[in-house]
Amino acid sequence: MFHPVSTFIGLRYLRGRSGDRFSRFVSYMSTAGITIGVMSLVTVLSVMNGFEAQLKGRILGVLPQAIVSQFEEKTAKTESAPEFITTLSTAGHPEPIVQSEAVIQSSSQLNAGLLIGIKPSEHDPIETHLIAGHLSSLVAGEYQLIIGHTLARSMDVSIGDKVRLMVTSASQFTPLGRIPSQRLFTIAGIYNTGSDVDAQLMITHLSDAGKLMRMKAETMTGWRLFFDDPFVVGKLSEQPLPDGWQWQDWRDQRGELFQAVRMEKNMMGLMLGLIIGVAAFNIISALIMVVMEKQSEVAILKTQGMTDKQVLAIFMVQGASSGVIGALIGGGLGILLANNLNPLLESAGVALFSVGGELPILINPIQIIIVVVLAIALSLAATLFPSYRASSVKPAEALRYE
Repeated sequence: MFHPVSTFIGLRYLRGRSGDRFSRFVSYMSTAGITIGVMSLVTVLSVMNGFEAQLKGRILGVLPQAIVSQFEEKTAKTESAPEFITTLSTAGHPEPIVQSEAVIQSSSQLNAGLLIGIKPSEHDPIETHLIAGHLSSLVAGEYQLIIGHTLARSMDVSIGDKVRLMVTSASQFTPLGRIPSQRLFTIAGIYNTGSDVDAQLMITHLSDAGKLMRMKAETMTGWRLFFDDPFVVGKLSEQPLPDGWQWQDWRDQRGELFQAVRMEKNMMGLMLGLIIGVAAFNIISALIMVVMEKQSEVAILKTQGMTDKQVLAIFMVQGASSGVIGALIGGGLGILLANNLNPLLESAGVALFSVGGELPILINPIQIIIVVVLAIALSLAATLFPSYRASSVKPAEALRYE
């Protein structure tokens, strides 16, 4: 089979001679370093992607992702949303919503949280998280309430129990002083998302929430928008809205959490990327030793007509081959390790969660391709200086004492 002469010689140098054990050892360690670095980076990024996706599904699947309202959150209630709002909601029709901070009180406890009033729908994200009750039990005028299991446990309430909701923003002045708007609600359902939302979010019917907040019948907070990817709110929030309308989204309440997760993922990627960088420096040291050892052979090749570019290609092939092999093997091992991480931890007796559960894993093919390509590019860049040194060898000086 035909091989370009530079590739052929470069691959021969990669294998090395049987007596040159030290150079071969350094070359193998460079390949192993890149393999370990890429494998670790792929595995860690897959776990961090899993955590981010889990948070996105559990928290942002329940909380209102975005609300478009008129100023002072007093929006006129109409049969359908304005056309510009319908265009923004890409994953479903906009729905009316009433939202306010509220205080919930039971016979044994007092807590604060976020109260939202909705029109019950089969497509509402909270329906998939219900562990008791049904969303259809939210009927106007019956003052039914759905809360998270964490809040239910702390309040010591269950289905059928009554709690008192108080909204301080709708308080009124009386001869006895300022009294918040309050009403008794019946627990009609309990949901579980596995996040801190379970201790804060309370859901009731749109009409009942409006009455509690002393809103007029034709008034609501705004229109609730739905998206396939909640992170698109960053771009959508920059779009101009008609006069008198304003935008708010989940970042006001949970933005810091997701920024922390993203920063942690970036920092982990940077730290593990340094492993690949160290391995690339090993390639430089290995190639420099090979160039010093092969000076006479390079001189002979030049006297036989090999150009500087061909000599440069020989050592680039040798050094880059370590990076290519290490990156491809590391990427494959990283995918394999990520897919089997939970069974391996279980077999090793490592319990990361006190009550069951396992690490969320989400493998992003594009991310893996980027990691592998960057590792190959870094190893290729590491070969440039030693290869240039080899191509600048002068045959007369290299063979003077031969």
